[in-house]
Formats: sequence, structure tokens, C-alpha cells
Amino acid sequence: MSEHFDVAVLGMGPGGEVAAGQLLKAGKTVAVIERELIGGECAYWACIPSKTLLRAPEAATEAARAAGVAAPELDWKESSEYRDYMIRNLDDSAQVDGYASQGATVIKAEARITGPGTIQAGNREITADNIIIATGSEAVIPPLEGLDDITAWTNRETYTATTLPETAVVIGGSAVGIETAAFLSGFGVNVTLVHRGQRLLEREEPKAGDLAGQYLEDAGIRLHLNASAEKARKEGTQSVIGLDDGTEVSADVVIFATGRKPRTFGLGFEHAGLKLDAGGGVRVDEHCRAGDNTWAIGDVTGIMPFTHVAKYQGQIAAAAILGTPRKASYNGIPRVVFSNPEIAAAGLTKAQADEQGISTAAVELDVTQAIARPWTYEREPRGHLGLLADTERGTLIGAWAVAPLAGEWIHQASLAIRAQIPIETLRDQVAQFPTYNEAYQAALDKLRL
Repeated sequence: MSEHFDVAVLGMGPGGEVAAGQLLKAGKTVAVIERELIGGECAYWACIPSKTLLRAPEAATEAARAAGVAAPELDWKESSEYRDYMIRNLDDSAQVDGYASQGATVIKAEARITGPGTIQAGNREITADNIIIATGSEAVIPPLEGLDDITAWTNRETYTATTLPETAVVIGGSAVGIETAAFLSGFGVNVTLVHRGQRLLEREEPKAGDLAGQYLEDAGIRLHLNASAEKARKEGTQSVIGLDDGTEVSADVVIFATGRKPRTFGLGFEHAGLKLDAGGGVRVDEHCRAGDNTWAIGDVTGIMPFTHVAKYQGQIAAAAILGTPRKASYNGIPRVVFSNPEIAAAGLTKAQADEQGISTAAVELDVTQAIARPWTYEREPRGHLGLLADTERGTLIGAWAVAPLAGEWIHQASLAIRAQIPIETLRDQVAQFPTYNEAYQAALDKLRL
């Protein structure tokens, strides 16, 4: 006999949690279905543990660069214990109880859609007026000859490790690869990063990728660019990767930061009439509607696979179900790499703007030459800011920064892009002295429309 609900949420990562929370507050009957842990990849194996573990090396660097402060010693045992606390020791019982106390029916089981409005979750059949799909994504490891013979990790093994290796090869030069290399190197691991492109972060402005590489090398990380993994083998205790440029790299572990793909396989989405795009993501409209009374949010859509976007889409889907629809906009959403220093961006790159035929003006600023805050913050200060403007509309359409705390102050650019604030209005902003936000005024003064 089936159980009926107003809404069934399939997948309880950050997006699913936001949607479920809003629907429960509105008095809807909600079934939340999760095959692993409530909180999803972000809470247990990605965002939370990675940023927790990156903090100690970051603090050590800050102390070393601040005048009059002795550099602290890192304690892996204490850091990993705090990491375990932050990921709830991989135990979601408190979350299960919390949702139950709010009136949700919590189902921990593998599930698949079997028809319109129908889900088979373990041995239970669920029917719902609305289904929200929030099944996330999974790590992609390229098919390599000999892969099964080596010690291969993804983010899951990396960020739940109890003992760190002495050496590691990180494959991939996007955000995950850079953060992983920075974390391990910060705790004394000898790291080599392999990337198939000419520079890191190829989807961002070239200067941002170049600076990212420079700072990783300054931290002692060896970069091997323009090279892809072709085969693998074990040699004693070492895992060896053969590259397509004819060279080899070896380490105790090989960590694959080679992307993720939407988790759609075997979940019966075709029974709800859903369509997938070329990248495997569920196609959705501006309200995150994927089909009749069916919604998709988060990484499974393939639209900007970030936790903050999943949470935003959770709000969009919930609003539509509650009869107060609003359109999703992805303009200006921030993108941050929590390396040292941080790398942040929002909006379009120059190449993307050119593809769209937008007439642009750009400016790049060495913030250490323009404002005081970098010098009060650290000795031998670091920092660059770039802005991209639409010359016809007189608004910002892109921004990037590589500097301490860039992930915090990129939001001024993010808001300016999303709200289409005129550049003349931005130039009239008065920033607190001394802060990194002053860099915007200095850059805008140099911008010629």
C-alpha cells in the first residue's frame, strides 16, 4: 500500500534540505528520502571537511606573514578530530530526528521514480503531488589502464583520512584540485599537481589561473601542466601515473579531482518524462521545473554545481510549489576557490562576453599598489582584482580577485552584477578604510568605458 505526501524530496543534500525546510514550515506533508547521509556530499565529504582542514594551514600562513607573530605549529591530530566533529562523525541521526520532529517522514533507502508522482524507496511505495529531485553528483575518475592496481582517492577518501600520506599526486587543476593540493601541502605532504591545460582554472580569467599556479608553486607544490594521465601501475609502495607527454609521476596516493557528473543513472527519471542535457544534467526551466509536478535542483541539473546554487534552487522550487513562483537568475553568482590566497570570481569572463557579442572594457589592479589594507594585513602583501564592464549599459558584468579574504569581498561585485547597479553609482560608494573593498573604488577609477 502506498503512502501519499504533498511533496517527496529525493536526495537530502543542501538543496533538498532547503526545499524540505521551507515546505515543512508551510505546513506541507513531506517525505525526505536519502540513500546515504542527510546533508549530502557537501556536509560529510566535500565543502565542510575541506574548508575545515584548509583553515589551519591558512591561519599558519597568516601568522607567518603578520609582523610580530611567531608561526604556529600545525597539529594534524587536533585538526582531524575537529574535522570529524564538523562532519558529525559521519552520523546523521541528529538530522533524522530533527526532520522527524518537524513532521517529515524520513526514509533512508535507495529510491527510484517508477511513474508520474510515484517513487519506490526500499520496500516502500511513495506517491506525491510533487517530486523534487536533488540527487546531486558523483566523482568522475577517467578510465586508466592499471587503475585498480594503485592507491586512488577521490574527495571522499581525502577529506576523511585519518593518516596523511607523505607524498601525493593530485590530478586536476580546477577548484577541487587546487584546494586539495593546498590542504595537503599545508600539512607537510609532498604534492605534485597534474593538469591537462596550459593553466589552472581554465574557465576563469587567464590571469587568475596564472596567479593560482604561482602561489601554489610558492607553497612548494610542483605543477605539471599540459599533461593528462594515460595509465597507472604499482611499483613497490608507490602508485605511478604515466602521462601523455611521456613522463611519469609517482606518490603514495593518487587523488583524482577530475570533475563530477550529475547522478541520474538508474533512478527512473524517464518514467517521469524528464529530459537530460548533453552533460547528463536534468533539464529545468527558470522555476526549476523538470516536468509535470516534478522539479530538479542542485548538481543533478548541471547548472553551476555549487552548494550555494543548490540552496538557491531549493528556494526557487519550494516557492513554485507553494504558489509563489519566482524566476531563477544565475547572473553574478560568486565562485570561490579556498586556496591561499583565495581566488574568487563572479559573472562573465572576457572570453564569455566576447562570445555573446558584448562590448566590454576591462581593468586589472594590483591592490598592493593601490590601497593600504594589504600592507596592514600581511608583510609582502598579495592581491589582484579585475573588473569587466559592459560599455553600452555602463554596468559590471564580471569580476575576479586573487587575494586574502577574496571570497568575502567578491560579494560586492556579485551584487553589482546581479542588480545591474550603474558603474557611476558604484563609483560613489564609500568604502571603510582600510579594507580590501577599497580596491573596487581604485579599480573603477581606472576603468574607461
